[in-house]
Amino acid sequence: MSKTNKIQWITDELSALRQSGLFTQIRTLGSPQGAWLKVDDRKVLNFCSNNYLGLANHPRMTEAARKAIEAYGVGPAAVRTIAGTMGLHLELERRLAKFKGVEAAITLQSGFNANLGTIPALVGPEDVIYSDELNHASIIDGCRLSRAKILRYAHCDPNDLKRVIEENKDAGFRRSLIITDGVFSMDGDVAPLDAIYKIANQHDFLLMVDDAHGEGVLGKGGRGIVDHYGLHGKVDIEVGTLSKAFGVVGGAVTGREEIIAWLRQRARPFLFSSAMTVPDVAACIAAVDILEESTELVDRLWENTAYFKDQMKALGFDTGKSTTPIVPIMLGEAPLAQKFSKRLFEEGVFAMAIGFPTVPRGKARIRVMNSASHSREDLDRGLGTFEKVGRELDVI
Repeated sequence: MSKTNKIQWITDELSALRQSGLFTQIRTLGSPQGAWLKVDDRKVLNFCSNNYLGLANHPRMTEAARKAIEAYGVGPAAVRTIAGTMGLHLELERRLAKFKGVEAAITLQSGFNANLGTIPALVGPEDVIYSDELNHASIIDGCRLSRAKILRYAHCDPNDLKRVIEENKDAGFRRSLIITDGVFSMDGDVAPLDAIYKIANQHDFLLMVDDAHGEGVLGKGGRGIVDHYGLHGKVDIEVGTLSKAFGVVGGAVTGREEIIAWLRQRARPFLFSSAMTVPDVAACIAAVDILEESTELVDRLWENTAYFKDQMKALGFDTGKSTTPIVPIMLGEAPLAQKFSKRLFEEGVFAMAIGFPTVPRGKARIRVMNSASHSREDLDRGLGTFEKVGRELDVI
């Protein structure tokens, strides 16, 4: 009897990915995060990281982590509800709540886990979620786990949200939740949260925003999208990450006291997975210190963004509809994006191609992530390389 190959389908799928230019080649870093990296043993200019403010290797952050390890060890070795909650966790949550201007905060192991924990704790099979069609994968997965009815509305379109709500007003749902990303990570556009809030308020629906790419970027001193729109006290739930502008790792949910108290009782990643590690928490507290003391890094981030984006447009590149430090260089087909990224790397610039399924087919791109850590010389070096490769591949 011949033995069947149970994973032949995986081999076939991997081969298909390679042939279509959709196979992701994961490169290896050999240095701290920063404007320049050592990647696959090469020194390259970094346009890939979400390290918006350059905090990932900030000396105050590393020193805070070192001191915390000396005082408390490395890991909590337990879930938060049993023996894993340290005073550091509570201090970070108090500091985040104050920084965001909300009543309370809860921290989890990642922004992904924050969405997985929050959404199913708020809605279930008898409920409905109105979700932007381009919301992040973690929101999509959290919605699926909730088993609520998921109704998508057109991207950043409040009028379509109104239409979808009106068409389903007689469906008899128990509770309703509107969810949107704050800054959309692939296109760099910002949700019209002010208009979405008006709709949520009109219908008395819960409103949740994932501010992963807005915290440390939008608002006064990086306080996020709610501050950007002046909606303090009006958005019920803000989910964020500590792995991007904060430069560490972890997730946070901020908002009303009752909602945060409920998540401490029902958010499954909080209840069933160990707490954030000691050095991570300490470094995050140091990040809040830095952001509260000065807007310098946030201001520099936006100065760099304006310069880079203006120069790229002047060269003739299509940068999509971004209004944030995320700058997509729209190329269309995945093989071209892969080739463009490979040539950039050969010329000393690290900027990865992004294609399906992260973005729709035919909308492959190079995504440039601006940072306060970039100097003007760095930006000019990157612009020159993009121009060279763009002309070589007949993109511009």
